[in-house]
Amino acid sequence: MEKPNIDLYLAAPRGFCAGVDRAIKIVEMALEKWGAPVFVRHEIVHNKYVVDELRSKGAIFVETLEECPSDRPVIFSAHGVPKSVPAAAIARKMVFVDATCPLVSKVHIEAERHHSNGLQMVMIGHKGHPETIGTMGQLPKGEVLLVETPEDVSRIIPRNDEKLAYITQTTLSVDDTIEIVKKLKERFPKIIGPHKEDICYATTNRQEAVKAVSPKVDALLVIGAPNSSNSKRLVEVGKSSGCKYSQMVQRASDIDWRALEGVKSIGITAGASAPEILINEVILTISDRFNVTQKIVETAVENVEFKVPRVLREAL
Repeated sequence: MEKPNIDLYLAAPRGFCAGVDRAIKIVEMALEKWGAPVFVRHEIVHNKYVVDELRSKGAIFVETLEECPSDRPVIFSAHGVPKSVPAAAIARKMVFVDATCPLVSKVHIEAERHHSNGLQMVMIGHKGHPETIGTMGQLPKGEVLLVETPEDVSRIIPRNDEKLAYITQTTLSVDDTIEIVKKLKERFPKIIGPHKEDICYATTNRQEAVKAVSPKVDALLVIGAPNSSNSKRLVEVGKSSGCKYSQMVQRASDIDWRALEGVKSIGITAGASAPEILINEVILTISDRFNVTQKIVETAVENVEFKVPRVLREAL
């Protein structure tokens, strides 16, 4: 039976970012230096395939520091942790390596600087997300007010309307965040924002690529994990940019072929924690069913690289 033709639009950039690449490298280098097991507090990045691969090499993933023995190294995930976590590790004389993405650390430093200048923080982020928990945990309780939607802006009660600054989670929707910032500035004209926006370059670039691809395709597949904030945002951006069928798939086996019946074009992108091997798996699986014409839609070129902590570089 002859295979139908399909145009496959590959968004670029897609997949791994520098922060994710660094975090995975940190776990691998820690295993090389100290041997297995190495404990990791929370999933190092939000991707099941990546976590399972590291688990097979000897990483043990836990949700709290209390689950880690004092005599084995522990790594803090790329999302960042509250200040209380490294403090507890120091108190227990544990060896620990912080894999927090440098762009998340930048937001932490920003929050501390504003706090030392007497400002209360407003954080734009998702309640319960590990990055939000980690960032809010840099300051004493009550010093960070969380807003998730433009409507939340009218509900917050700051100490002083004129002594406020805002920060954001690095993996949000660029467009949604603009709306919340607009509301904040309307209600609090003196609120101070970051010199350079907190949403990271990788999140922005992947969303821009999806905006360019979405109007060209009948369906968009976002390779990512359901607990990955930046992957979920890509699905939303696809829908809001003109692609009615915008779906997340973790693996090629998750593709709903019935929903793709009759489509002439498919867009492919991947969240910042999705490895290339899963992207290739999806492309190959589509190629098994269709005569594929590949087209690349590139909106930015990334050449960012972050160094791993010195404790690992020196060891190896």
